[in-house]
Amino acid sequence: MKILIVEDERKVAQFVERALAEQSYTPRVAGSCAAARDALAESPYDAVVLDIGLPDGDGLQLLKEWRASGFNEPVLILSARDAVTDRIHGLNLGADDYLAKPFSIDELLARVRSLLRRKAGNKTTVLEHRGIRMDLLARVVTYQGAAVELTSREFALLELFLQNAGRVLTRTLIAERVWEASYDMETNLIDVYVRKLRQKFPSVEGAEPLFKTVRGTGYQLA
Repeated sequence: MKILIVEDERKVAQFVERALAEQSYTPRVAGSCAAARDALAESPYDAVVLDIGLPDGDGLQLLKEWRASGFNEPVLILSARDAVTDRIHGLNLGADDYLAKPFSIDELLARVRSLLRRKAGNKTTVLEHRGIRMDLLARVVTYQGAAVELTSREFALLELFLQNAGRVLTRTLIAERVWEASYDMETNLIDVYVRKLRQKFPSVEGAEPLFKTVRGTGYQLA
């Protein structure tokens, strides 16, 4: 799941980004209103962590614009403004939650999980295929009943495969969805990560390989 962090304080942004990545989310930092607008225009996100005081504008105005344009994903305001009136104003403008600085990173992660859980509603939050089980909310993966540790990129790549089991995924699509970049023909980064998944999810002896290479095109979760 992709989370946009709109935060201009570099240390705070890196702290939150690292914590979300450790939970196998795919975070991206935008340090200004302009960068946040560009990020949302380029790619969809499952949730936003939004600071209010930004160098080129007010985060609340940004939130107001997003809601007016139909952006409905969960937004958690993370701000040093902790007066009750600030919280009420933020929530009235469309924020789903409000956390004041200084904050506990564990509390922030719990609130993000809660927002994503509410957003999911009746949607499928557990993906399963040939012995692989991925809990999108708990960020837990098992294979044949045993826990498997994944990096955030590995998790995102496996999630993409599980959501498209049986479908051939082009290298371009994989690059755009997992790395948010156009595929560079000179890099073998995707091949490296698929190889890591093959090592962590070895096929059962005699069975069809889980991750198939489709020569000249990409990969398929069989």
